Amino acid sequence: MSAARDVAYRCVMAVTDDDAYANLVMPGLIDQARLDGRDAAFATELAYGALRMRGLYDAIIGKASKRDPESLDPEVRAALWIGAHQVLAMRVPPHAAVSETVDTVRRERGQGAAKFANAIMRRVTEKTADAWVAVVAPGTSRSSRAVRYSHPEWVVAELERSLAADGRAGEIDALLEADNTAARVTLAARPGLADRDDLASETGGEPGLLSPWAVGLPSGRPGDVEAVADGRAAVQDEGSQVAAGALVAARDLAAGERWLDLCAGPGGKAALLGAIAAEAGSHLDALELHPHRAELVRRSVRAVPGRAVSVHVGDAREWGEAGAYQRIVLDAPCSGIGALRRRPESRWRRSPEDLTELATLQRELLASAERLLAPGGVLAYITCSPVLSETREVVADSALRQIDAREAVASLTGTAVTDWGAGPHVQMWPHAHGTDAMFVALLERPA
Repeated sequence: MSAARDVAYRCVMAVTDDDAYANLVMPGLIDQARLDGRDAAFATELAYGALRMRGLYDAIIGKASKRDPESLDPEVRAALWIGAHQVLAMRVPPHAAVSETVDTVRRERGQGAAKFANAIMRRVTEKTADAWVAVVAPGTSRSSRAVRYSHPEWVVAELERSLAADGRAGEIDALLEADNTAARVTLAARPGLADRDDLASETGGEPGLLSPWAVGLPSGRPGDVEAVADGRAAVQDEGSQVAAGALVAARDLAAGERWLDLCAGPGGKAALLGAIAAEAGSHLDALELHPHRAELVRRSVRAVPGRAVSVHVGDAREWGEAGAYQRIVLDAPCSGIGALRRRPESRWRRSPEDLTELATLQRELLASAERLLAPGGVLAYITCSPVLSETREVVADSALRQIDAREAVASLTGTAVTDWGAGPHVQMWPHAHGTDAMFVALLERPA
């Protein structure tokens, strides 16, 4: 079998068998196989597409085999996902996809399993993707949408609720389709360390549409970019940049301010804010619960000049001096449902029960942030999730006054306040803004 297909298979197995993360496993597998740019991109699309669309492919495999896909050997199931993705979503000749899938199954599970895989793949090739969807996911019910767009049904339900609350009822198909479209790689040129236009010129990229620091890359490996290698820039979704920047745009900057990133790992927002703090004559404390993630924060902020950032290890619910900070960013642990396009396996790892546990933690962290905020200070509550129980409902319980985040975001992005919904929070969407579904609310403590 081809090296690229072997890398894709090993990535899928690492994710499904070992609970690995595709975005962490894949670069090492590509390096080990010494794949070039084209083959590396092919392997990544195979693995990510198979993981992302496994819900639809399971429905098709179940129909073709008349068996519950969960009853299949994991190796066979993974190989069939990859084979189905080649046939139904990529321009791979059917005979090549069938042959490679059968070879993989033969190697992993023997001749008997290979014969089974051959029969199933041949049935899969008998219909186009649209024809299969008409068979396994007809109509417009929520359950059909869940299969068609390969999302757990409970996630579809939560997204429908969130869209309706944001005045976007009827946009669910566009959102689910956007979730299944790979996000482009976006860099953040950290202020005072890298110039956005220079970075765009050096990389062949283009300035972002929203963030004043964003550069969208057309292709390539961002780690090969010199500014990324030395920490002057980093991969960071444009929505994440805007959410962090809203904290800065909410108030005029003043020298000597103390800022806090309450849940700092892995450090993207801390480095961006730290670079701005260094220019403004302020100081950022970056707090992280887990020591290994605190090391990631230290690495992320390594290029920030002077002593503008201090990294600490501790529990945000118990840490710090009351009223000590003029600006706080709380990028709260969340379900990550807003970043499904970026993390192909994440939609299958969450459950509705997780939302209850997360909402409790989010409220505890917000209460701690409120305690640490100085009179006259501003707090940005951020999640990479649009789910109402993680966003609006958490902020609604806050003792602080919510201010209009739309004004800060509009000022930062050069857009109109009315572009950002009814407010006072801002909810970004993949299908509408080209970002992850970032939520940001701004809260203030009266002076």
